[in-house]
Amino acid sequence: MHTKELFDLHGKVAIVTGGGSGLGRQMASALAEMGADIVLCARNAERCAQTAAELAALGVRALGFRCDVTSPDDVRAMVERTKAELGRIDILVNNAGRAWVAAGNVMIAQGGGKIINIASVAGLGGATPEVLDAIAYNTSKGGLINFTRDLAVKWGRHRINVNAIAPGWFPSHMSSAIVERWGDRLARTVPLGRIGGDEDLKGTVVYLASRASDYITGQVLAVDGGQTAS
Repeated sequence: MHTKELFDLHGKVAIVTGGGSGLGRQMASALAEMGADIVLCARNAERCAQTAAELAALGVRALGFRCDVTSPDDVRAMVERTKAELGRIDILVNNAGRAWVAAGNVMIAQGGGKIINIASVAGLGGATPEVLDAIAYNTSKGGLINFTRDLAVKWGRHRINVNAIAPGWFPSHMSSAIVERWGDRLARTVPLGRIGGDEDLKGTVVYLASRASDYITGQVLAVDGGQTAS
């Protein structure tokens, strides 16, 4: 297979939770640009619908659903609707909530798929309290990283790859106040000298969603400008 074909996502269906804005929107755009049909789900239905319309202009099928990803019933309904309207689920970008169970069961029945959990470099170590005084957040992201590894072991037999992306500092709804206050200081802690931008997650999510990563599972890829290396 030609290397370009390894990254081609035409014919694939991806669910991106929290995909209407922020980092989720960036990753959904990347998958659509590579040919995947996209389902966006978040509590803000209007934002999801707007982003879906923008992605549809790329020539893919794109749907936006209102979904509270903390509600098992909402998630189940979203997965069922995705399968009914688009026929399958190949990729789950688990950017928020617990959609992995329902989507994973569809992947098992299909014979495989890709799950990409969105963790954080905050889950890889401690954080200076003046910048990020959020023990519960750091702990939850650390748990998500080990969850990724454990699920990869358990679902490898189903040909489901489970990996995680651990972003460093990116402007987002959650981090906007921190970035606004500490942006220059944060950039100085990053070997590449800046915080993440609007395209810095695109290549990573496409790689982990595509056949290019078929022999990679249970791994965590930090996209942080070298922050965790220093």
